[in-house]
Amino acid sequence: MEDTFSNLATYGYIGLFLYSLGGGFIALIGAGVLSFMGKMDLSLSIMIAFIANALGDFLLFYMARYQKKMMMEGLRKHRRKLALAHIMMKKNGSWIILIQKFIYGIKTLIPIAIGLTKYDFKKFAVLNILSAGAWALIFGLGSYYSGNFLVKIAQLVGDKPWIAPIILVVFGGALWLYMTNATKKKVK
Repeated sequence: MEDTFSNLATYGYIGLFLYSLGGGFIALIGAGVLSFMGKMDLSLSIMIAFIANALGDFLLFYMARYQKKMMMEGLRKHRRKLALAHIMMKKNGSWIILIQKFIYGIKTLIPIAIGLTKYDFKKFAVLNILSAGAWALIFGLGSYYSGNFLVKIAQLVGDKPWIAPIILVVFGGALWLYMTNATKKKVK
């Protein structure tokens, strides 16, 4: 067990950076809990997650803006979700940039949808940095201060491993149902 913690302390920051490029709040929660346990540094974890998350959205925006053909080929199966992201952008305006990091399932689509429009990059950059900072602080500090509770939950799941698949199936099913209903064609 101690060897696992040593590896996490050594490679955890690299994993946190790579996972946070795509919005990985699970890695940030894990880093917060490990910081609570004294195995990682909380402020360094929050800073790494913040930088990676903001950078990831900048890359998605850039790819959508300047590599449209390549992006659209990769998003062919996700056109309806992309249309949902456009509708959310029109409905909520710039607020969607601030809240998109907290909505699982669309957090990677919003920067792409914004990049496909003529939205001002400077405005996107400011809002993205603010959003990434809020995201990193909320999940990093939240998991650190909830560390004792989260460790107990992890121990419960370790003692009763059948709980984890049930939680994943319920969460995944709920997300799938939401995305299916949100992107379904409306019959008029």
